[in-house]
Amino acid sequence: MNLIVVGLSHKTAPVEVRERLAFKATQLGEVCRQVTDQSAADEVMILSTCNRVEVYAVAPNVDDGFATVSAFLSRCADGMDVKALGPHLYHYPGNDAIGHMFRVASSLDSMVLGEPQILGQFKDAFEAALNAKSTGMVLNKIAKKAISVAKRVRTETKIAENAVSISYAAVELARKVFADLHHQRVMLLGAGEMAELALRHLISAGVREVVLSTRTTENAHKLAEALCAEGGPPVRVVPFADYAAILPEVDIVLCSTGAPDYVIGPKQVSAALRARGHRPMFLIDISVPRNIDPATAHVGDAYVYDIDDLQSVVEANLEERQAEARKAMVIIDEEVDTTARWIRSLEVVPTITALKGHAEAIARGEVERVLNRLPNLGEKERKLIEGLGPAIINKLLHNPLSSLRKEAQERGGRDMVETTRKLFALPDEGAAGDAPAGGDDE
Repeated sequence: MNLIVVGLSHKTAPVEVRERLAFKATQLGEVCRQVTDQSAADEVMILSTCNRVEVYAVAPNVDDGFATVSAFLSRCADGMDVKALGPHLYHYPGNDAIGHMFRVASSLDSMVLGEPQILGQFKDAFEAALNAKSTGMVLNKIAKKAISVAKRVRTETKIAENAVSISYAAVELARKVFADLHHQRVMLLGAGEMAELALRHLISAGVREVVLSTRTTENAHKLAEALCAEGGPPVRVVPFADYAAILPEVDIVLCSTGAPDYVIGPKQVSAALRARGHRPMFLIDISVPRNIDPATAHVGDAYVYDIDDLQSVVEANLEERQAEARKAMVIIDEEVDTTARWIRSLEVVPTITALKGHAEAIARGEVERVLNRLPNLGEKERKLIEGLGPAIINKLLHNPLSSLRKEAQERGGRDMVETTRKLFALPDEGAAGDAPAGGDDE
């Protein structure tokens, strides 16, 4: 049994290719069943996000699995020819497939390193496959392990800390000025998309009130209605001509008006700070050209940042995340090795099952033969004799079975499997009467 991964991502395919292959969350279970029916794969799980589509499968033969799963994906990609889709696909077998799954779940392969959404998407994909009954012992084990590895990475590294988007960097800087954002009022001056996104991050961080002031009052009211519908804090709309009068009331200003000149300068901020009793103000200029006069940064108790300042924060944080990613890879390599050992151990399960069955059949026959010769035994004596068979089997097979498992985990047990079957005259694997592989997925 071989784990394989076939897929494409933002690293290998442009959006026009990814969108042709994307599956809706409600489709995943049915698509998993289709892959098992139409490919050389026994177990299947599919992850589909805006940045990747990947098939995780267990196949008896790696090459057949790659070929049939790739063909299936080409049929799903609006009939895109296999040769056209092929250059965008990647194929990982065995340990490489395990490592890739672990990296994806841990967000080391994401467009934004350390982003938290992918783990939830991975869990949902696994749940869909479980509901579709398209997974089995191997894929269940590895998918669960991928989830636990991702949690371990987040616990033991700082991969998810520090902002790596311009809009969220504003929140990180605000927290450095105000330890607790729950007491702060924020004003959005203008209607820039990035500033609005930063505002939503600040709302998520718990600011207590929002003031909106844009040149188009109608747009401000629409945004206010949307924010209130989302369950945010109280929202006030102020005419753009009156924003300067409101400055003393707000602690954080997000500015993105699109105006060609400065709309906030040192005099306005100085007056606002005097009215505030010099409680700090945090001003973020996300406009290009800038809307806040850079000289405002020299006003005491005013903390002013522009788009370049935010970008510098993001770049520094990315470097920190990349350092944490290297720590995460040590964890992943360790977990890949553990999982690979478990998979190799499965190679001997049918032989262990067959050997136990063979020994138990012999012991059962011999015990019955003895008991038939001693018809007058009491119940206590009969039970003692019946217990001899399992006791002898356990002691006799303990070392051989332990050696089989160890050999399989360390090197793969094919040679020892063949030797064991010859020594004990066991039927070939898969022959009639040979018990199927099974057992706990742990």
